[in-house]
Amino acid sequence: MRYTWEDSPVGRLLIAGDERGLHFVLFEQGRTPAAPAPGWQEDPAAVADAVTQLREYFAGTRRRFDLPLAPSGTPFQRRVWEALRQVPYGETVSYGELARRVGCPNGSRAVGLANGANPLSIVVPCHRVVGASGRLVGYGGGLRAKQWLLALEQGSTGVLGL
Repeated sequence: MRYTWEDSPVGRLLIAGDERGLHFVLFEQGRTPAAPAPGWQEDPAAVADAVTQLREYFAGTRRRFDLPLAPSGTPFQRRVWEALRQVPYGETVSYGELARRVGCPNGSRAVGLANGANPLSIVVPCHRVVGASGRLVGYGGGLRAKQWLLALEQGSTGVLGL
């Protein structure tokens, strides 16, 4: 696995991948702080496309990522992550609605767990999932980062200070 660190407006990110694609975009700080696994090699060139696209996203010039993705997860998790990729830029979805979209209408908790296990933060936009009331709940990078990302996508540039 090849990786690099990238400073971003929502904190430092660990970005890692290999010849199959991007495996991780993780927050250095947060609920589960990221660190390279033993044997990983620092190689910014190997994940340069991901870094470029993340920078474009943070600059407000990219709305959708075009990268080969290779996350590890169960079939259910991968279904949830694919459904997350279908939530349009600037929009949000509740856990219950996401559960319905993946064919598990009573599975909002299971969807929440799969969402929380997303190894590709921002690229697979788990920040677009909100509570049933529309309230911001749970995010691996912290609620302030989630609020920042949603504000960026909704064009609320006046509230982008972290």
